[in-house]
Amino acid sequence: MSDSKRVLIVGGVAGGASCAARLRRLDEKAAIVVFERGPYVSFATCGLPYYVGEVIQDEAKLLVATPESFRARFNIEVRTHSEVVRIDRAEGEIEVRDLGSGRVYREPYDALVLAPGAEPIRPPLPGIDLPGVFTLRTIPDSRRIRDWMVEKQARRAVVAGGGFIGLEMAENLSRRGLGVTIVEMADQLLPPLDPEMAELVRQRLVAHRVGVELGGAVAAFEQTGEGLVVRTANGRALPADIVILALGVRPESELAQAAGLDLGARGGIRVDERMRTSDPRIWAVGDAVETRDLVTGEWGVVPLAGPANRQGRIAANAICGRPGGFRGVQATAVCGVFGLTVAMTGASEKMLRRIGWTNYQAVYVHPGHHVGYYPGAQPIHLKLVFRASDGRILGAQAVGEEGVERRIDVISMAIQKQGTVFDLEEAELCYTAAHN
Repeated sequence: MSDSKRVLIVGGVAGGASCAARLRRLDEKAAIVVFERGPYVSFATCGLPYYVGEVIQDEAKLLVATPESFRARFNIEVRTHSEVVRIDRAEGEIEVRDLGSGRVYREPYDALVLAPGAEPIRPPLPGIDLPGVFTLRTIPDSRRIRDWMVEKQARRAVVAGGGFIGLEMAENLSRRGLGVTIVEMADQLLPPLDPEMAELVRQRLVAHRVGVELGGAVAAFEQTGEGLVVRTANGRALPADIVILALGVRPESELAQAAGLDLGARGGIRVDERMRTSDPRIWAVGDAVETRDLVTGEWGVVPLAGPANRQGRIAANAICGRPGGFRGVQATAVCGVFGLTVAMTGASEKMLRRIGWTNYQAVYVHPGHHVGYYPGAQPIHLKLVFRASDGRILGAQAVGEEGVERRIDVISMAIQKQGTVFDLEEAELCYTAAHN
């Protein structure tokens, strides 16, 4: 980029912050400004449940970078409490509202990167705005949850949603001494997993005295003299002192939509492999975009930090004229639940059935996490899905207490390289697995 290039980035956290840092490494002279609506520009979203659970004691540990560190290390300007309210594509400008003073001003750009992220889903249910009903997205959210539990001396919690965040919140609330019940609309926990793998997680939760209500969505919230009551679609009434909504997230694409940028069927900003939107001067990264699944080719929204960081770097490369593109997402994810590790990558059997694929097979193995003759080997329950015609690996899921993420990481890379089950058969790895 030339000296006159001005790059504006809307949103920090993972994708926006990674894009800004990469831009500076590629161009020492460009003017780079990051606009963040909240008080923090880059923080560990994945650590928020553990801050609620007091596993992380110091809130400052959640801060990955600050405006001061961006300025000192990268010469990047960060404006917090600054909400971008409009994109003027014709003029190449954005409108920004200073949330402190209310002043609205305009800033010109040569390149614009949208990284607004995703917002927690809050369906219009009766009582959803009652005090004591929370979502968790930011550090202030986690602070409010912690303060509420102390102020109300909370003893009972209901977590609406049995996905990764819901399970992590359930564990951390239980760690704080609360009785916890998870309410999940589906007939299994962790909907991205296949049901038989998710059942292992349900059993672990029940063993730790966490209630699990499946097959009945949250329908309403009521305030009584004894506290909150959560009513479900199948007629259950669950008392609670605090409720955590973990019903998933939706892309924050309103700004892009108002600017006339193309959106996908799931509401995310549509981008190409270079993370460019339908406007050649605007890129988008992170939880707000729709990208293709690496295995199936289906468009989707995958709100994970790993893809967001990669996308941020790829957008920076594209802005600076460097080659390379985003291959797609595999939805590689890991979660800890009461000492159990759950991880997955690629397509599940359930997903393949949904989109009509039939040319696949699944295999289950249950090795120890290290050789059986050495004490302490823990079982890993692993499911591998592969294409029947040529053995190409399509996805994997694993549940166990030790070594789970290591196996899934290996399989994830095999999927990236379009590997087969025969490649796994010949793979040379550290000698830790028991003979099967």
